[in-house]
Amino acid sequence: MSTRSYLLDEATDAYVRAHSEPADEVYDWLVDQTAALGDVAGMQIGYDQGVFLTVLTRLAETAFAVEVGTFTGTSAMCIARGLVPSGRLICCDVSEEWTSIARQAWARAGLTDRIELAIGPAIDTLRSLPDDPIIDFAFVDADKTGYPDYYDELVPRLRPGGLLLADNTLRGGAVVDPAVTDESAEAIRRYNRRAVEDERVMTVLLPLADGITMSQKR
Repeated sequence: MSTRSYLLDEATDAYVRAHSEPADEVYDWLVDQTAALGDVAGMQIGYDQGVFLTVLTRLAETAFAVEVGTFTGTSAMCIARGLVPSGRLICCDVSEEWTSIARQAWARAGLTDRIELAIGPAIDTLRSLPDDPIIDFAFVDADKTGYPDYYDELVPRLRPGGLLLADNTLRGGAVVDPAVTDESAEAIRRYNRRAVEDERVMTVLLPLADGITMSQKR
């Protein structure tokens, strides 16, 4: 597989993978199933991102997690694997087709009882959640124009110490190019600016894959 980060060459990317937790049979199966979809397979997170999500989910002792944008279920599988034994993950997506592959992967991994899939606009699912700070961990990897709205719904529901991660927040370097003014790039810029200026959270933008903005509730 080619590198998922514009910041790494192929050799360095291979070294990163070789020195990270090895993939298992289910993960490799899911990569193959996703690759068979064609160009849209580029929406799948990178391997190093998956390991990172599992590690963070465990560190946060996550009992309740939310994912916005599930695709074929790779990130959800990685998050679910890091949940505490009684933990639960709600996944928001609009595609029955792509998430049907996710359901198969979760079943193969023995995670079906930990994951609830909500098909429909993610913003509606988020707004239906209790207003209380109940979320331990949240991951956003969906339509980029929706990122600022997702942020506004998720941050108040994060518990103190809870984590919110957003993917693709470097946009292949487009965020620093003033000539790029499309709606997605502008939305990501707003998201990153809002996160770093929000006194409710502590934020770091990590140059992992295509950029992950990570915020922790104070």
